[in-house]
Amino acid sequence: MTNSADRPTILIEMDGHTVATAEVHGTHVPGLVHTDMHVESGPLPVGARSRLVDAVLAHPDVDHADRLLATMPLGDVEMLQRVRQRCSEVEAHAAGATKVVEARMKHEAPERS
Repeated sequence: MTNSADRPTILIEMDGHTVATAEVHGTHVPGLVHTDMHVESGPLPVGARSRLVDAVLAHPDVDHADRLLATMPLGDVEMLQRVRQRCSEVEAHAAGATKVVEARMKHEAPERS
């Protein structure tokens, strides 16, 4: 995969192999960011899907957004569950073999010392 300024690629590697990837796309809608999440076929190490969601949500473009529009494999429950844990107002629907997930980002207030 190529890594370009307008489509940063996030890679999750385990045991020396890439098991999941995501691309982050800007949109023309202020406060909205889009990401395409992919996982390798077959059994994956436990937590690989959650690690991908966490890496996407930690990406600066996503972290600074108000809303997330994500595509992921239709049958992937772990990724959707992680988005629900980390975001609010999560809605998901099928689009062919893809699941489209819309969510509002939770921005934690900085701790005061």
